[in-house]
Amino acid sequence: MSEGTMTSSAEAISTPAAAPHPIQSALMLGALGVVFGDIGTSPIYAFRESLKAAGGTATETTVYGVLSMVFWAVILVVALKYVIFVMRADNQGEGGTMSLLSLALPVARRFQPALLIVGLAGASLFFGDAMITPAISVLSAIEGLQVATPVVAPYVVPIAALVLVGLFAIQRYGSGHVGSLFGPVMAAWFLTLALAGLAHLLQRPGVLLALDPRYALAYVAHAGGATTFTVLGSVFLALTGGEALYADMGHFGRGPIRVDWFAFVLPALVLNYLGQGALVLTDPAAAANPFFLLFSGWLLVPAVGLTTLATVIASQAVLSGAFALVQQAIQLGAIPRLEVRQTSDEAVGQVYVPQVNWLLAIVVLGLVFGFRSSDALANAYGIAVAGDMTVTTLLVATVAHGLWRWPAALVFPVAGLFLALDLTFVTANVHKIPAGGWFPLLVGAVAPALMLIWRKGRAIAFARRAENAVALSDFIAGLDKPDAPVRMCCTAVYLTTRTDVVPSALALNVRHNGVVHERVLLLRVTTERVPRLTEAERVRIEALGSGFSLVHLRFGFAEKPDVMTALRLHSAEVDCDPDAASFFIGREKPVPSLRPELSQWQEPLYAFMARNAVRSPDYYRIPPARVVELGTQVEM
Repeated sequence: MSEGTMTSSAEAISTPAAAPHPIQSALMLGALGVVFGDIGTSPIYAFRESLKAAGGTATETTVYGVLSMVFWAVILVVALKYVIFVMRADNQGEGGTMSLLSLALPVARRFQPALLIVGLAGASLFFGDAMITPAISVLSAIEGLQVATPVVAPYVVPIAALVLVGLFAIQRYGSGHVGSLFGPVMAAWFLTLALAGLAHLLQRPGVLLALDPRYALAYVAHAGGATTFTVLGSVFLALTGGEALYADMGHFGRGPIRVDWFAFVLPALVLNYLGQGALVLTDPAAAANPFFLLFSGWLLVPAVGLTTLATVIASQAVLSGAFALVQQAIQLGAIPRLEVRQTSDEAVGQVYVPQVNWLLAIVVLGLVFGFRSSDALANAYGIAVAGDMTVTTLLVATVAHGLWRWPAALVFPVAGLFLALDLTFVTANVHKIPAGGWFPLLVGAVAPALMLIWRKGRAIAFARRAENAVALSDFIAGLDKPDAPVRMCCTAVYLTTRTDVVPSALALNVRHNGVVHERVLLLRVTTERVPRLTEAERVRIEALGSGFSLVHLRFGFAEKPDVMTALRLHSAEVDCDPDAASFFIGREKPVPSLRPELSQWQEPLYAFMARNAVRSPDYYRIPPARVVELGTQVEM
């Protein structure tokens, strides 16, 4: 049975209409507020850290070289790879690693096991990014107060912590509402970025020469390999948030995101980076904090306030992507069921996962108090995003060749270019591992291990359940025999994962109560590898005789599996009033086995996840008054 959970209002239909995302001003403004916050706040620290990695010098060769690397990294990785290429790989409008994995696995053939592990690792690395982005973004903004007045230095960390608590507290309202709130702020932010950069660029227009890629190549030749890789590790900070553009595609659609990027975001980012370069060439001392020193005099304090708001919004981009990714992972059976709240009846991709939200809050606050500065966190940043980007390249190359039927002669050069860029940035971030890069790598190792343990444990539980199962055809045939169980009135619904054996809850009911209802529906709920299904595809029914029917109820991985609402919508086909039926659900308790298939360290982890998973009635939105749970122990 599908491992997933979603909740919605009782009146909501089983899945909101999957309307296309038109390019509307409201959606563009919302996308500006949610999707681009992460990459939009990179100018606060990316150029500063790149100059620091280059030795802190502000010579023309260094500044032009660093600016050229930043510009072409943004163009090649974000604009070309993600906005143009990767965003083609939407799964009925959904984006993100899990959605891409669901497209790639069916066409991966013999590489499926390896691709599954790689995909789960990529999703986990995105979580590492979702933990670090809020911490580094908000800290970097609050640190701007120190430029205005050093008195606030001891209070930077507590202030950042309070801001972050407020951010996580408003997540329950959903990315759509948050986007409408944050959209105007981000519009003001990108306008400020552009104007602040343009003001300094006009004073030194020669810095436009940095857009010539030959300056990047000249710097590489001048600095040497070791320094270049160190600088690239910091240049990569300008790209963080690129993956969130794809992960958040289901929230606002491909069209609005692309228009926002090319019309507003990219020009503003380029102007600001060029302005910072012009400032540093004019005043080399500004290299210590070129972003905030773009604002002189009375402009600094309001700039710090706007920056703080923008960094809070930057965190929203990865949080929204993380929620969507968790929802997809649950539905695809990669992790235990969690509570997933649909925050919009119009946009299916807008969800909120309370347990994940507050887990992220705890970890983010731990990072803030542990690292205590954006400089220190910059060492932890980058390796997770670079790894996730590499995974995305592998997955989208698989989709392009296997699903889109692009010829190998086209796929290999395109994917090879992007893979070369990804691996270059991964290598450039390796030196950060001892100073903090170990954290996202730890997340990227532990999370896939837990996912694989969960999948293995579920497979074992299903196998154990089937060991003593009775063939369904034999059971139904035996209902006409003299020693058959007593038939009682009304309708019983048994949730089942298999169509060939008697559900464990039915077997337990017969064993303990000796009765079978006159009307029995065996309900099999499955999750397909597509985000949504139409209502015409939702239900399929097979009559089995003796009052038994097998009902196949199908949902997409981006839908909330509201069983009651789906059955109400199709009550005439199913010939059942779900509000008058009794739902029998088996509840399994994993226990150690004398011949274990899970190792000694895996079994307690699986048991912990199983105990904390959302119960099936809550997952399927079945009212408690209609549920009968029958428990049994399963040896692992």
